[in-house]
This record gives sequence, C-alpha cells and structure tokens, in this order.
Amino acid sequence: MKYLMFIIDNRRFLGFGFLVSFFVNFGTTPIISLFGGEIRAEYGLSHGDFGVLYSIANIVAAVGIVWFGRMIDRTDLRLYSSLVCGLLVASCLVLSWAPSVPFLFAAIVGLRLAGPGLMNHTVETSMARYFDAERGRALAVTGIGTPTSEALSPIILVSLIATLGWRETWMSMGAIFAVVLIPVVLWLLKGHGERHRRHLEDLADHKDEATSTTRQWSRSEVLHDLRFYLILPVILVPPLVLAGLFFHQVHVVESKGWSLAWWAICITGFAVARVAVSLVSGPIIDRFGATRTLPFYIAPLAVALIALAFIDHPVAALIYLVLGGASTGARLTAVNAIWAEIYGTTHLGAIRSLVQALIILAVALSPATMGWMFDFGITVEEIALMSIGLVALSAFLFFVYLFGLRTPSDRP
Repeated sequence: MKYLMFIIDNRRFLGFGFLVSFFVNFGTTPIISLFGGEIRAEYGLSHGDFGVLYSIANIVAAVGIVWFGRMIDRTDLRLYSSLVCGLLVASCLVLSWAPSVPFLFAAIVGLRLAGPGLMNHTVETSMARYFDAERGRALAVTGIGTPTSEALSPIILVSLIATLGWRETWMSMGAIFAVVLIPVVLWLLKGHGERHRRHLEDLADHKDEATSTTRQWSRSEVLHDLRFYLILPVILVPPLVLAGLFFHQVHVVESKGWSLAWWAICITGFAVARVAVSLVSGPIIDRFGATRTLPFYIAPLAVALIALAFIDHPVAALIYLVLGGASTGARLTAVNAIWAEIYGTTHLGAIRSLVQALIILAVALSPATMGWMFDFGITVEEIALMSIGLVALSAFLFFVYLFGLRTPSDRP
C-alpha cells in the first residue's frame, strides 16, 4: 500500500521518468541490430564493417555524454529533457534519409547519445536527485519503462519493417516521437520549478546542519577517490558481458543448437524478470541502502553465465536470460542510487555522465572484442567462463570497498 501511495502521490514526475525510460530503448543495441541486415545490404557493409562503425559511433557518443551530461546540473530539467528528446527525433529522421555511410554514422551516434546515453542519464539523475528517502522506489518504478519497451517494441518494429520498409519505419518513429514524446514530457514536468526550489532548500538546510555527514563531491574530487575505482568494475562488467553476448546472440543460439523461436520466448523472460526484480529491489534499497545491497545483485548474473557455460539443453537459455534480467533489474536500481548516497546530489549529473560514458564505452568495445574472439575460435562456453571470472573479480573489489574503505558518509 505504501508503494502504491508513493506512485499516486508522485504520478506526474514518475510518469515523466517512465515515459523517457520507455523511449530510451529506441537507441539501444537490440533495436538497432533489428535493422542490421537491411543497413548492411543498403550500404554494402560486411558484418565486420558494421561492427567497427557501430563501435566507433559508441565511442563518440561516450565522449559526448561526458560533455553534455554534466549540463543537467545547471539546466532547467524541462529544457534539458526537451533537447535530449529532440536529439532522438532528429537521429531517427536522419537515419531514415541517410544517403551515405557518413550520415548513417552520424545517425547512430545520435541514437546512442540520445537513448541509452542522455535520456537514460536524465531519468536516473532526476530521480536520484529529487527523491531521498524513497530514491530506490522512484528508480525502480521509472526503470521499468525500458524493459517494458524491450518486450513490446521488437514485435511492432519487425511488423513495420515488413510492411513499410526499414527507412520508412525510422521516419515513422521520428514523426511519432516528435508529436507525442516532447509535448507529453513538458506536460508531465509542469510545476517542476517548485520541486527544484524545494530541493535547493533541502540542500541548504543540510549544509547548515553541524551534524550533517553529507558531502557534495565534485567530479574532479570523485576521480581522485580510490573508492570510485573499487565500485566501478561491478557497474561496468555486467553491461560489458551482456551487451557482447546480446550483439552476437544469433551465434550464441546457433552454437548451442537452440532455435531462434525459443530464444525469442526466453527474451520475454529477461524483460519480465527485470521489471519484477526492479520493483522488489526499490524498497530494499530504501531500507538498507544501495551500498549494502549492490554486490548481492551481481550473483544471479554469475549463475546465468554458469548455465550458459555448462548446459547445452534449451532450458539453459531460459535460465541465462531470466537470471540475467533479474540481475539487470536489481543492479540498475542500486547503481543509480549509489552515487547519490556516497557523493551527494549537487554534482550528480556530472558524476553520472562520466559513469554513463564509461558504460557506453564498455558496450562499444565488447561486441567487437567478442567478435574477434569468436573469429579466433574461442567458444561461447569459454567466453562465459571468462565472464564469470570478471564478475567474481568485480564483486571482490566491491567487497574491498565495502569492508575496507567505506566511510560514515556512505551509510544510508
């Protein structure tokens, strides 16, 4: 009941977060990869050519996030959100028209920068900043927008591609996003100025409290803090592993002898598990804090990779994707809360933009790296085993932080 009342009391702002989170999906790797065959045929690109182009586009987008992401700390959220959503619209339209590879490259940069980059950054920063005691719940509720879109959009887009063509599908998306997304975002943020004023007053009150242990770290100070580098691996390793395996999902399915139809059904399990666990994890984080709970959320991913490494039966696909989705849902909620817990909210946009850029960079490098590994004869099972090692190492480093370098200001 408390959860429901929280949603009702904050329905407009949470609705804003859910909506933007829903449209994040249209710049993600799974969506762009749906058009991979048509794009390669249109521009005469090989698998390797398209993979390199995509990786470089991600690197450029990561650099852009570091620069544009920090602007959320000093720009009105209504204006910032409109500009970011406008970038998604423009990128869709450019891709629908792109006459050559340079324009294709620019469109992919825009999609990656807008969707999983700045739109994701906008939702997570604003929820972490404007909620304190119920930060976990806010991040959990708004975070289900992306997996909801992941469950619905592939079927719709595949149908549109078959009916309209791939260019017309992107044109249709751009037009619909322009008409629906930006106006609704502005409507949902009506009255945000008052919310921001109260937030500034709360910061001033905490600053004046002699007993306050909260410190507002700048991004440059964070970069000189050893704790940041102990926490970072547990945040970067899961998306690095999952993005690479998802990008090469057809090869994974074929090498294991599974059917694509069964894999598609299991992907729905990924989305459902991500939503369910995300909602459950929100109150847990509010009670115990993200710093205490984050390392436990990486455990399901380790079990998922064990299943992928040692089981060939089709049930392994279900185990892998459901546990991977559960780990993702819980981990993202905790990750987006932990920076506010440790470093405060004043410079949260600048700090998160750096982390988001590193995540995008990891996602950029993993498809190409795994592709080369497959080319050299390394098997899916061997990559899963190496990934388990990375997961274990990242968890170990986080426990070093948790039990060795944690300070009073980290505690919820």
